[in-house]
Amino acid sequence: MQPAVCALLCALHLAWTFPNSTPGPSSGPVVLEPKPVDSADPQVLASPGCPPCDPSQCGPAVGCRAGLVRGLCGCCEECGNVLGQSCDPGPTPRLHGLCGTGMRCTVDPRPGARSVEDQDELICVCDQQEALCASNGNTYRSRCEFREALFFNPLLKVKGKGPCKSATIEWRRDGHEGALPGDDPHLSVQSRGGPLKFELSSWLQIEGAGLEDAGTYQCVARNKLGAVSASAQLTILTREDLSSYLANSISEMHQLLEPDYDQDLY
Repeated sequence: MQPAVCALLCALHLAWTFPNSTPGPSSGPVVLEPKPVDSADPQVLASPGCPPCDPSQCGPAVGCRAGLVRGLCGCCEECGNVLGQSCDPGPTPRLHGLCGTGMRCTVDPRPGARSVEDQDELICVCDQQEALCASNGNTYRSRCEFREALFFNPLLKVKGKGPCKSATIEWRRDGHEGALPGDDPHLSVQSRGGPLKFELSSWLQIEGAGLEDAGTYQCVARNKLGAVSASAQLTILTREDLSSYLANSISEMHQLLEPDYDQDLY
């Protein structure tokens, strides 16, 4: 039998946790002192019926997870709306309020959202959708989610871009104890990220595969959410088996290609 290289591929879709916020050590609610807004600014569009701006009447804003935005009358600032919350487009709040730091008010991207003309479907969406891995081991889908978690835990840091690599993959073979490759020199296991975002791929390579390598192989992926698995059946053909298989396949192809003279083709 000629030496052969056999590779089994396992591509697993792994789930990651994306908490909206992560409670942590905090000294209590964060109080932000609102700043009076310059009424001469052409971007400030106060609503009709608003009294003259009096900065002394601006009270403190408590619990602003998404930062401060312009208030209804354009005088004081108030808490911005958080991710996924209904919002008002434009520079002036009217009904729902303005989105917080790093977000824009746009059409609801979630399944089932209605048309652009339906203002009720406008929600706050983060401008930076890149996932971040934080020092607490959690993955945040966007910088805005991380910013909200930072509100509860000021000591939180960004460890790196992309999800936290908390998943592990191992290969096993039915009837054999322990994970592969073990001490077998002709087996090797490789893993890498991809092919899609938040996915991890792994493959088992068998160099010089022989009859003794036939069997069912299984790869198991684990993270803090649980485990998923996939299996593959490996069959090894001898030279005689391969010749017989090819001969049968060619015979079947000839039968399919032979014309049926019982049919009237004219």
